Amino acid sequence: MVHDGKRPAIVEVGDGAAIPSKSDIGLFTAWRFAFFGAVILLAYLALSKPDPYQTILTFIPDGILVTFQVTVGSIILALAIGLVAGLGRISSNRFINGIASLYVEVIRGIPLLVQLFYLYYALGRFVHVPDIASAIIAMAVCYGAYMGEVFRAGIQSIPKGQMEAARSLGMTKAQAMRHVIIPQAFKVVLPPIGNEFIALLKDSSLVSILAVADILRRGREFASETFAYFETYTVIALIYLIITLFFSKLIGIMEERINAGN
Repeated sequence: MVHDGKRPAIVEVGDGAAIPSKSDIGLFTAWRFAFFGAVILLAYLALSKPDPYQTILTFIPDGILVTFQVTVGSIILALAIGLVAGLGRISSNRFINGIASLYVEVIRGIPLLVQLFYLYYALGRFVHVPDIASAIIAMAVCYGAYMGEVFRAGIQSIPKGQMEAARSLGMTKAQAMRHVIIPQAFKVVLPPIGNEFIALLKDSSLVSILAVADILRRGREFASETFAYFETYTVIALIYLIITLFFSKLIGIMEERINAGN
């Protein structure tokens, strides 16, 4: 490693879709081909072969709604958990810092699928949790650990002078954090939160194992009744691709506006 007095560059790789940007011509062009190609292909299949493709499309809309319910519910709860975990990770209290750090390390070390099974089946021996609630809680607990690191990094990215200035105005540390630091940190963490939202949307397909009637579950039900496995999973894959690319574009627009405002 060559030390030139500068901080080393940090390479960030997320689990979500690549965010298209006009500055990246290759990725931006690929996004357009993938998104519009998937829409056109899905429309062509439904029009040229109504049976089974159109039938599949009429069978799974309620699954799309459930997928969004799980995704939105999970991301909202994960944000709350992540903010608490992030604040705990930067706390000067060794006990609070230790608990938050332990949570992050343990949860990030256990696969989401295992957490889903554990919450639904293992804890189900002691308390019954509804299917959708189980999915939302398990995914929120898992992604809350990742959100915690996002919030920690976002808060620590705010110059220390901001805290010092707030304290000099008579604010307590808690007041300065609530009114000065966290609002600025939210602007910093919005893009990675958007990326985590897309990753969570894709991982929501795992909740089908809990009998939650999401897109994948509805597709599996249709395929088991008709044995049209190829056609069904082709439609499911195209729907996930379209939804994921759509939201990745929205996040790209959001990032551009945030950067333009800086």
